[in-house]
This record gives sequence, C-alpha cells and structure tokens, in this order.
Amino acid sequence: MQRDVTLVLDNPSSSLKQRVIKLYQLLGPGIMLAAAAVGGSHLVASTQAGALYGWQLVGLILLVNLLKYPFFRAGVQYTMGTGKTLIEGYAEMGRPYLLVFAVLAAFSAVVNVAALLLFSASLWLLFVPTSWAGLPWALLIMAACLAILIGGHYRLLDSLSKWLMLALTIATCSAVAIAAGAPSITDPNFVSPSPWTLASLGFLVATMGWMPAPIDIAAINTLWLQRHCKTTEVNFKQALLDFNVGYIGTAVLAVVFVALGALVMHGTGVVLEKSGTGFTHQLVSMFTSVIGDWAHYLISTVAFLTIFGSTITALDGYSRAVAESHRLLCDQGVNYDPQTNARHYSKWLLAVGLGSVAIVVSFSSSLLGMLNFAMVAAFTTTPVFALLNYLLVSDARLPAQYHSPTWVKLLSKLGLVALFGFLALFIWWKFFYL
Repeated sequence: MQRDVTLVLDNPSSSLKQRVIKLYQLLGPGIMLAAAAVGGSHLVASTQAGALYGWQLVGLILLVNLLKYPFFRAGVQYTMGTGKTLIEGYAEMGRPYLLVFAVLAAFSAVVNVAALLLFSASLWLLFVPTSWAGLPWALLIMAACLAILIGGHYRLLDSLSKWLMLALTIATCSAVAIAAGAPSITDPNFVSPSPWTLASLGFLVATMGWMPAPIDIAAINTLWLQRHCKTTEVNFKQALLDFNVGYIGTAVLAVVFVALGALVMHGTGVVLEKSGTGFTHQLVSMFTSVIGDWAHYLISTVAFLTIFGSTITALDGYSRAVAESHRLLCDQGVNYDPQTNARHYSKWLLAVGLGSVAIVVSFSSSLLGMLNFAMVAAFTTTPVFALLNYLLVSDARLPAQYHSPTWVKLLSKLGLVALFGFLALFIWWKFFYL
C-alpha cells in the first residue's frame, strides 16, 4: 500500500511533527545518491584540495557541481515523466549505448566496490586495534552489507542511508568547527602554491571529473527512484525536492571536507600520502595531534561513515544497474513480475559481492591499476552520457511538464561545453603534455 505523503505536506493544517515524519518518508533516492557520491571524491579529493591549496578550489568545486546538476536532475525528470529508468532510455536510443553502459557498470561494480571494501576495512582498524590484517575485516564488512541488502532490501537501505548521512553531516561539521577553533599549526612563512598550473592539471581534472560522482550514478538513482515510487506516493515536485536535498548536500559537504583539509593540513609542510587510505590515516593522525587524543574517534567516525555509506550504496546501486542492463540486453525489455525481479536482483547482488571479494583476495596488488582504469573510463564517458541524458529530457515525447525550465536548458548547454572541454584537456594532458 502506498503511503500518501502529498496531502500531509501540502496541507497547511498539518502539524510540524506530521510534516517531519512525512518528509522523512518522502526522502530516499536523493539521500542514497548523496551517500554514494560522498565517498572518495569527498574524503580524499576534496580534503586533499584543501590540504594542498587551502581555500583556492572551493569556487571551482561548487562550479563543477553546478554544471553537472542538469544531467543528474534529468534522471528525476525522465523517470517521473515516463515511469522508466535512464537505463531503459539508453536502450530505446540504441543497443550500443546500452551495451557501453552495461560494460562500464559491470566493470565499475566489482572494481569500485572492491576498492571501497578495502578502504572501509582499513578505516575500521582505526576503531579496533588488532593484529588482524584488513582482509578479514573486508570480508566481514561485505557479509554485513549483503545481509542488510538481502534481508532488508530497499527499505532498510533507504532508512540506513538517511541515518548514515545525518550522522556523517553532524560528525563532519563538528570536526570542522573544532578544527577552526584550534590553534593554527601553519608555518607563518608558508606560501600557498597555485593550483592554476600545468603541473596541477592532472589533480584538477581527476578531482573535477569525479565531483560529485561519476555520471552512471544518475542512472542508478533512477532505479532507486522507480523502486521508491512503488512504496511511497510521490509527485514530480516532491521527487525534485528529494533529489535537490541530496545533491545540494553533496556540494555543501564537499566544501566542508575542503575546510577540513585547509584547517588541519594546509601549510604544515607535511608531505601528503598519495594513496587514499594512507592519506586518510594521515588526516586522522594530524587531526588528533592538533585537537587531542579524544578527537581520534570523531574524525575516524567521519572517515568510516563516509566510505561505508558509499560501499553499501554502491554495492546495491551497481548490482541493480547490472541486473537491469542484463534484463534489457538479454530479454528485450520483457517485464518481470515482482518476485522474479527480486530474485534477479539478489543473484546479481551476490555476483557483484563475490566478484569484489575475489578481487580483494586475489588481485589486491593490481587493484590500484584497475581502479585508475575505471576512473578514466568513467571520466571519458561522462560527457557522452551527460549528452544522452540531455537528449532524453529534451525529447518531445516526454510530457511538457517534465521538460527542463529555461535556466536548466541553458545550464545544460554550458555544462556540456565544460564536460567535453574537460575531456579534451585531459586527453591533451595525458597524451601530449606528460
């Protein structure tokens, strides 16, 4: 039975408690999008941006989030207007587009989840000093994720994402507030380097390409939205509200993580670790030395919640994307009944989970190379899928009320120019400058 949130939210006589409860029920896919996005791109890239360049990249980070906004928003418009996911939209535009997405999703699924799994296990060791290596903890974390997703399905992940993001937001803002009030350890003679040089271009392109998340997350978000609409009565306005809360939240948290790096690590003279895990442990160590031993668990909580939230949402989202792509490629889009759909999802969830574990166990030494390849593949396909998303919501067959307003259309065109420009810049830097 669908829960009617529309009447309560739109009724001026509804009490504040009723509105809060119904708003909680309404929010879902947008918060899950935020949980998936606020991972390495925030904890590592945004914090490193602050650690290396102070506050200089805040404007660029916000600008990139703004330029990508229309292409993530397109998923809400398309799904609410047609009842279909973006993946179904790619299939209708042509089998090659669907095939490219399917291959990218399958590869990204096992590689990204494996990397997040190892990252989560490494951060868990900040809480539980033990002689155990990271691998046993990685296996336990995967078992916990599978138990949550198979046992509780979408509803449990929906609720868990909301509480994870709330806890993460509170913990991160608290850490920044504490760091802002602590004595500065910046070298008074330190001169902040400029990020606007050719030497910094690789860092800028990688950071901006993954901010706030790879474009395939937009397609995954439509799978969550389609599932959400089956249990909660949601209109287009409310679906956009949910999306905006999640998307704007990721942009705000990106700035908060920049602040954390700028306040704790910028200008200290410490050589930053290159790996995400090493850098995060370094951040925890420096934060603790500046604030005090009592703050160790606060910053460790920020780090772990960030990566664990991405791990479980990525595992669920990519599994749904691979399952849907397989359905459309092999069954010509024939609809399954709900029970068959659930079994199909569970099979792919286990496949992605076991594939990720296999990579962790057998190919952990090669994981960095595979992850870099996945990042480059996702980055280079981002402009293409952004263009497809734009074309899908510009289609005359989409009901007029779901078309983009003028300001979003203009922002879309500007965003496409910027994304293809970033891609051209990356190709030039990678193959001609280096």
